[in-house]
Parts: sequence; structure tokens; C-alpha cells
Amino acid sequence: MTAMLEVRDLRVSYGKIEAVKEISFSVEEGQVVTLIGTNGAGKTTTLRTISGLLRPSGGSIHFQGKPIDRTPAHEIVTLGVAHSPEGRKIFPRLTVEENLLLGAFSRKDGGVKADLQAAYELFPILGERSKQPAGTFSGGEQQMLAMGRAMMSRPKLLMLDEPSMGLSPLMMKRIMSTVKTLQRQGTTILLVEQNAQAALKLADRGYVLEVGKIVLQGSGKELLASDDVRKAYLGED
Repeated sequence: MTAMLEVRDLRVSYGKIEAVKEISFSVEEGQVVTLIGTNGAGKTTTLRTISGLLRPSGGSIHFQGKPIDRTPAHEIVTLGVAHSPEGRKIFPRLTVEENLLLGAFSRKDGGVKADLQAAYELFPILGERSKQPAGTFSGGEQQMLAMGRAMMSRPKLLMLDEPSMGLSPLMMKRIMSTVKTLQRQGTTILLVEQNAQAALKLADRGYVLEVGKIVLQGSGKELLASDDVRKAYLGED
């Protein structure tokens, strides 16, 4: 059976600098898969390439068996891939509801209103303050909005880039709990997260990137138990 997402020998360059060096991994339907590693490891570049914002210099990306490495970004969204980017990238002057509706820009069906309500049920604060400018929200609230906006495209695969960045421990736990909820509801998730422990506790499978290469892989439990991972990413001796 074909994996939902297949990345094979992917290479991505910024000019003469190769940021991703022939990495291969897959995401099965219904899984949470995480990419962990230090800053500059190539995690964000990988997500941006899958979503069509960057073009690979080599290798291939297949989504549900179809090549997408040369597909325009807006078409990748319509295929069922949504990207909640690092730093949220919400539109601060637009209202919460307007930000959410932008996530449904590619849809032609009649279910947008129902999905708007689903976003409000998932994150009640968005519904309570739906007419408020998004720029007045805290970092955690903006992260909820970014995730809700991504879900408005009804993705089969949701890519989350550093969802806990800059958040309090309590808000981070809430965001990670929401990731698990989305998985239970049937969304497949590719998660990039600097909090390696939180990510690996959630993940069915994980990949460790260092300087553009995958150096370790395994189930979330296996990587949590790995001495190398514990020393390098969990702050343990």
C-alpha cells in the first residue's frame, strides 16, 4: 500500500548551499510523524518544499501516489495538503473569522460554514473573539488561529511547523493535545517541533535531521529511549 506522503532522495538548495541532502521518509495515513533537529537542520525547508513554496534540486515528492514536486503551491492545497507555517503568519489587521475564511480560499463546496463552526469548537476562543483583529491575539491564540486556518482547507495531511514556539508550557500542552485530537478525527500530521520530547511522545514515527541529513529514525518510543537523542535533544546526560 502506498504511503500518503513519500519523500525520496530530496535535495533542496539555496544558491550554492545545499540545505537538504538526499533525505527520504514517508508518512502513512492516520499517523503523526515528526521531524526533529537543531536550527538549520533543514526541517522548515523540507516542509516548504513539500507545500510547493520551494522547488527541489533533486529527488521526488509523491502525495497519494502522485508527484507534486513541480506542482504549484495553490494546487497542492487543493490536493489535500495544508501548511501551518513557522511564526504563524496570520494577517494581523484582518479579523479572526476573515483569517479562517482565507484558509478555505480554494474550496468550491458548501461546507465552509460548517467547518468554521468546527474550528470554533476546536478552539472556543476563536469563536468568542471572531470579529476581533487577529493581531490583538497572544502568541498561543495566534497559533490556534493558524492551525484553524490550515484546517479550513479540509486537509488530508496537515503540516505543522514549530507550533509550540514561544508559548508557555501550559499553552504548549494545549497545542500538543489538539494535535492528538486532530489525529483522532482522521487528519494525518507531519510535525516539525523543537520540543523533541513533546513531539516524540505524540509521534508514531520520528526522524532526526542534522545538517540536512536524516541521522536517526524510528518510532516515537524508540527515539525517546535512544541515548543519542536523549543527550542531544532532551538535555540528559
